[in-house]
Amino acid sequence: MSKRFFKVVPLAAAVSAVMFTGNVLAEESTESVIQEVVSNPTDILTDGWTVNGYIRTGVRFTDKGISTHNEFGKPDYHTAGTTGHNANQVEFVIGKKTEFQNGVWSELGIRAEYGNGNSYFYSSPGSEAKNDTDEGRFEVKEAFMKLGGMDYLPEDAHVWAGRRFLNRSAGLLSGEFWKQSSGMGFGYEQSGTGIALVSVDPGEGKVKKDIEDKVGQRATMHSLDLYTYGHEGLGGSFDFDLKIMQQGSETKFKQAYGKDSATDGIGLAVTYNRDWYGFDGWSQTGLAYGEGMAANRGVNFGAWSGGFDHGLDGAGAATNKDAKTWFFTSYGVLNISDNWQMGSEVTYLYGKNIFGLSKEGETDTIHRGLVAVRPTYRVHDNFRWEWTASYAYQDAPAGWIYDEWSKGGSGPATGASGKANFYTVEMAGVFTVNADYFGRPQIKPFVTYLYKDAKEGYGWGEEFGKKKGVWQFGVEAEIWF
Repeated sequence: MSKRFFKVVPLAAAVSAVMFTGNVLAEESTESVIQEVVSNPTDILTDGWTVNGYIRTGVRFTDKGISTHNEFGKPDYHTAGTTGHNANQVEFVIGKKTEFQNGVWSELGIRAEYGNGNSYFYSSPGSEAKNDTDEGRFEVKEAFMKLGGMDYLPEDAHVWAGRRFLNRSAGLLSGEFWKQSSGMGFGYEQSGTGIALVSVDPGEGKVKKDIEDKVGQRATMHSLDLYTYGHEGLGGSFDFDLKIMQQGSETKFKQAYGKDSATDGIGLAVTYNRDWYGFDGWSQTGLAYGEGMAANRGVNFGAWSGGFDHGLDGAGAATNKDAKTWFFTSYGVLNISDNWQMGSEVTYLYGKNIFGLSKEGETDTIHRGLVAVRPTYRVHDNFRWEWTASYAYQDAPAGWIYDEWSKGGSGPATGASGKANFYTVEMAGVFTVNADYFGRPQIKPFVTYLYKDAKEGYGWGEEFGKKKGVWQFGVEAEIWF
């Protein structure tokens, strides 16, 4: 018998119970209801919208009393303070789930965002629209559809297609996404196990145009994602990811960037989810490996893959085919008592040949490490104290100051060691409706001291007169809804 038969039987039984009066008309009425269900399978049973989102807004000043775009190396695991440069970030996630008479369901996901990457303080008239060089304008980041409940698929399976973020994970205190696939694609998933193909045209803005000019056409990249999540073991659960990456236009790409450029790659990751290492709370631990195009922490695929997010010449430089990275991270929240909680993160990255195709890049290696804690004390339901402390280090070859995933923008520094230690301390008083670690909405005044100990003497850069130690002050408002 078909599944549709079993979906109709309960409805018919309910109708029969209500209409049964001993009258022959009851039998006819029941039959008509069954016939209506069968003949109108696409009628909508339930239909609903959901609206969620995230807002982060506020001010952040340097000790000179000016706004800044400087994140003090946070994307490179140099600090764990409140140094994000988004002055006014707004994100809306809109969902629509519909269930049909025949058991099929659909789910629409849309994510729209404004202000990501824009550190300027604009006034209300909207003067940012007049600035051609700013970032963070309104964008639709996700628009995808899921379909499930079809008779020919397992009960808990669905297919999807569109533009989305797939399987994201980010460090708790660094805030850096280390695992995700971001782009256009389609896939199949059942009970946390799935396969997906995600594609993206690399670079952005002028970088994208320069890439296409060099290759002679679009340089679309692809990632085949295989994953299986939620496998119980060792007091928690395990997630497994495998990503196989491939560069489109391979022949023209090699002609444009040379025989040492990466046109494929493979990345793997294991993620372990459990309590806070045997204590009350939660933690997530990830170990990833990537090579070639997957050299950005192995399982982090998007427009930044393939070395195109920065580039040695400012116009995109392909990843070295021999590039590889090992990446480890572990973070979570410990519930110490009714009043005390503590967030923590330990992250380590080893990279080789990840700085493009330059002569130096062929032999360069880099080590980065971060240890950070954020204890919080609940005074009462509407106020908590929050302290953050972090130590980070970087060990890179002599002669370069490394920023993010390339040397672009920093250039050679005579006598530079490439080694540095980073120290951050921060104190904040948090006004909130819920004094839990993740209690939101909240308004958080904070003060941060950041110290960079590097032999090259560059400190935090020209903006701060090459000083090693700087202060920042600010007030951050944040809500999830």
